[in-house]
Amino acid sequence: MQPSLFLPHGAPDLLLTDHPAKRFMAELGSRVGRPEAILVVSAHWESPRLALTSAEAPETVHDFYGFPKELYDFRYPAKTDAAVSRRTIELLADLGHAVEADATRGFDHGAWVPLLLAFPDANIPVIQLSLLEGGTARQHFEIGQALAPLREDGVLIVGSGSVTHNLRALGPEGVRPPDWATGFDDFVSLAVERGDWDALMRFPDAPASAQRAHPTPEHFLPFFVAAGAGAAHQGTLLHRSFSHGSISMAAFSFGEGRLAA
Repeated sequence: MQPSLFLPHGAPDLLLTDHPAKRFMAELGSRVGRPEAILVVSAHWESPRLALTSAEAPETVHDFYGFPKELYDFRYPAKTDAAVSRRTIELLADLGHAVEADATRGFDHGAWVPLLLAFPDANIPVIQLSLLEGGTARQHFEIGQALAPLREDGVLIVGSGSVTHNLRALGPEGVRPPDWATGFDDFVSLAVERGDWDALMRFPDAPASAQRAHPTPEHFLPFFVAAGAGAAHQGTLLHRSFSHGSISMAAFSFGEGRLAA
C-alpha cells in the first residue's frame, strides 16, 4: 500500500538550487518505491467544481514569470491513466462530487516541480486533481478520505503546497524564519504527530498565526487532501526547512504505507 504525502513545491527556482528540501525530494522517490500511478493535488489549481486532467499527456505549464530562462526548458511528460481517472471520479461521486474531466489542463508547477525531483523519469502515470474553490479544510480532508482506497491499488496521493505561504514576508534565502512562521510550522507538525485532525481543521480560524501564515488558504489545502487520504492514525514529519525566510518546506507522510530509510 502506498502512503499519501504532503510535499512543498517552493518557488519554481528550487530546481536550480542546492536547498535541503530539493535534496530531500530528490531522494524521496527511492524511499517511496515505484507507485502504479500518482494522483497530485496542487495549490495552483482551484475549480468551482472538482476537476481532473484528462489529456493523454498533459502539457507542462510554466505558470510563473521573471525566473531564469532555464526553468522554462523543463518538461514533465508523464502520461495519464484512464482507469485511475475513472476510479477517482467514482470515489468522489460517492461523496457527492461530480468531477469534470479537463482535457486542456496541463501540469502546473505545483505538480511538476516536486514530481520532477522525486520521479525524474516521468514514466509513472500522473493525474492532477483540482482543489475545490472556496472549499474548507474539512471538505478537503473528506475528499482525501474518499480517495484513500486508491492507495490500496498502488496509487501515490500527493498534496503539493506549503505549510506557510505569505509572499509579502519573503526574505533572502538563508535568513532566520520569523517566529510566526516557525510557530505555525510547530503547531502543524505537533498536531500531525498526535493525529489531532480536529485541531488542524480549524484552519484558517485557528491558531492565531494561521492567517498570517496564509493570507489566502490555497497553499495549505492540499495538505488536508493528503492527510485525509491516510489519516487513520497520526502522520510523520519527513523533512523540515525554510526557504526565503518564511516559506515552510515541511513534508509529511500519512497512512500505513512505510518509506524506506
